[in-house]
Amino acid sequence: MSTAIRPTSPTAMPLRFALPIGGVAGTSFKPEHLPAILEAGPRRGFFEVHAENYMGAGGPPHRALEAIRREHPLSLHGVCMSIGGPRPLDKAHLARFRGLVARYQPALVSEHLAWSTHETSFFNDLLPLPYTEATLACVCDHIDQVQEAIRRPLLLENPSTYVAFRESSMSETEFIRAVAERTGCGLLLDINNVFVSATNHGFSALNYLADFPLSRVGEIHLAGHAEQADDEGDLLLIDSHDGPVADAVWKLYEIVIGRRGAVPTLIEWDSRIPDWPILEAEATAAQAILDRRQSAVPAGERHAA
Repeated sequence: MSTAIRPTSPTAMPLRFALPIGGVAGTSFKPEHLPAILEAGPRRGFFEVHAENYMGAGGPPHRALEAIRREHPLSLHGVCMSIGGPRPLDKAHLARFRGLVARYQPALVSEHLAWSTHETSFFNDLLPLPYTEATLACVCDHIDQVQEAIRRPLLLENPSTYVAFRESSMSETEFIRAVAERTGCGLLLDINNVFVSATNHGFSALNYLADFPLSRVGEIHLAGHAEQADDEGDLLLIDSHDGPVADAVWKLYEIVIGRRGAVPTLIEWDSRIPDWPILEAEATAAQAILDRRQSAVPAGERHAA
């Protein structure tokens, strides 16, 4: 099969995947994997991209994404909206984000419960928030603006954190539940983030998941993490996305799928990118868990994500 890419105008794109995609596993899309993906042909699953990598008007990034989008559903994942920031949303950034949603009609659209801007500065990180009533009001207002712009629900991702705020007046799960109830947004449950935060702060990942509003979860993320030591020599986990999913995270994932049912699941791998077969194998492992869950549920009780 040829791997040549032909430019396609946005209006000519087939829009076949805007509806829910059910319990399938996907992977982060990396341009270096494009030849192997095209050579293999259409596959079960979906691909996710970071919105900010495609906010230019055209060029090679869009030609590559158009080639993927012709045959596969997309998940559009924002990383710089600064949903949790105290300042107003960047209107130009929001307009570009809206344009990408309109152009590619992704099956899933998501952002982070974090902030990453201060005045005119942008940080290459997703910074944590104090969980207070004031922060809650700000986050809800920002999500309302995004959802009004894109005319569809947004999925909000739980963070990985390395510090906690003394002024927090509610737990993270209470905060996330309140955001979802006030705005009607969906949730993206990053299970690796849960495991990282639980290890770093010394709480139970199982208790966190028991209190998480699983019924609102429309997508799950799985990823690898790195182990370091903090200043006291204690174990510190970093949400690095640079390796395979850890065994403990797989176990938590099976528990979540057993409770929530099969929902779209993404394997994130953003640095030290492996060859395509390695990333594909991680998605295949997730798909096996999803399929076992779906085969165990009577057909009449199954639901789309």
